[in-house]
Amino acid sequence: MLRRNAATAGFALALALVATPALAQAGPDDALTPGKAGAGDTTAALYTEAKAMAAKAPAPAPGLVDALVRDLGIDAGQAKTRLVNEAAAAKVEPVLAARLGEQFGGAWVAGPTAELVVATSDSTKVSAILKTGAQAKVVRHSLATLDAAKGALDAKAEGSPRSIASWYVDVQDNSVVVLARDTAEAQAFVDASGADASLVRVRQTAEQPQPFYDVRGGDAYYMGGRCSVGFSVTKAGSQGGFVTAGHCGDVGTATQGHNRVAQGTFRGSSFPGNDYAWVEVNSQWTPTGVVNAYNSGILPVRGSTQRAVGSSICRAGSTTGYHCGTIGQHNTSVTYPEGTISGVTRTSVCAEPGDSGGSYISGDQAQGVTSGGSGNCSSGGTTYHQPVNEILSAYGLTLATDGGTEPPPPTGCTGYGRTLSGSATSSGQNLYSSGFTAGSGTHRLCLDGPNGADFDLYLQKQSGSSWVNVASGTSSGPDESFTYNGTSGTYRVRVHAYSGTGAFTVGVTTP
Repeated sequence: MLRRNAATAGFALALALVATPALAQAGPDDALTPGKAGAGDTTAALYTEAKAMAAKAPAPAPGLVDALVRDLGIDAGQAKTRLVNEAAAAKVEPVLAARLGEQFGGAWVAGPTAELVVATSDSTKVSAILKTGAQAKVVRHSLATLDAAKGALDAKAEGSPRSIASWYVDVQDNSVVVLARDTAEAQAFVDASGADASLVRVRQTAEQPQPFYDVRGGDAYYMGGRCSVGFSVTKAGSQGGFVTAGHCGDVGTATQGHNRVAQGTFRGSSFPGNDYAWVEVNSQWTPTGVVNAYNSGILPVRGSTQRAVGSSICRAGSTTGYHCGTIGQHNTSVTYPEGTISGVTRTSVCAEPGDSGGSYISGDQAQGVTSGGSGNCSSGGTTYHQPVNEILSAYGLTLATDGGTEPPPPTGCTGYGRTLSGSATSSGQNLYSSGFTAGSGTHRLCLDGPNGADFDLYLQKQSGSSWVNVASGTSSGPDESFTYNGTSGTYRVRVHAYSGTGAFTVGVTTP
């Protein structure tokens, strides 16, 4: 049932974590008691433990390993190790970013097996980074400083010269990079933007990025031209559908599937500025959580955790098939003839007209949909994708994953990444966990309450000095479970004893 907001009782749950590398805070024991805050944070061996957990995941599809061997020039053993390390790095990066705060200089993975490197502008933090199992690098500028410089360029994007291809924060180079065909024009743009010019490097490029119109990626669909399905999604109160590129159609545009059968309608679209859209399909079509990787087979989608810079990433498209490369930079601004698109990811994966709107996937984690780029798959190129988590958040969508859109939770809240336990001593009581940092992607939560009681479960996200409910389970029974697709940030768990008392357990898996 729907709950009215109850007055908070001011109690806190001390986190007791089992296998906790994705959470920033840990408690001293397995007991959660009202009024007792969590103990101090610890990140010792964090990356090492995260790799051990990632190694227990299902084996990667043979076709994925083969594609990485072919496109990255590594052997099968290195490819498998790389996938484990990339998954671990994606869990650990947001935790260390929160811990280092203003001294965080960015993170990336490096080498054939993708070992995590964490940068800091404070040399006294090196020891703590090394203790996690990651490599450390001291840099001059923090990521926040570089992001501010890029933000100054973004604010002047409408006046940027057409000779500029893109600009982005390069965490490995510890600078903001502007790629341009006319470097003098680009330098004048930088000087007039108000950005700290000492942080910006202008580089010559031959790139001429453009959206890939009239094309298909994983599976074709038609809307006067051709574009491609990105990832299947569900939405409450609808038949579900898929996400794709915004330049493929306006709201209300009808689509046909690859077989020319009536398929659906664009329900949301944003381009330029962004390059994303979602299409609601009719009852003849069923969203499935897989990617067509052509000669590499059908690959499962199991989540949408954003991978670190340097991670492997693959793209499926009907023109060029299935190709892999690496992530160059996140949060890139790219200039097309139609305008500047901000917040896309720059990659070394090749693409050609016929590949737009399709799936970018790293391991089994959805990353984004093809936006545009330059070059081709004969001589190589650069491509950009719109991150999928932003699309899910913008339209209130849920990513369809292999085996169903919302797999049932493990019985008794077992099998989650970590567990919290506590006890409510009076009806109406609210209990809270300490805040924890999580990356973008899917959160899974489960509450196992006392029989005969009515307990509710909430996931809250910090917004300034306040906490906002972003997802909840509020049935009339003692047990709850739900999933939530969200952006990175600081979260906490709230348990509300609507009626009844007793001990409970909460299971939490974060992206």
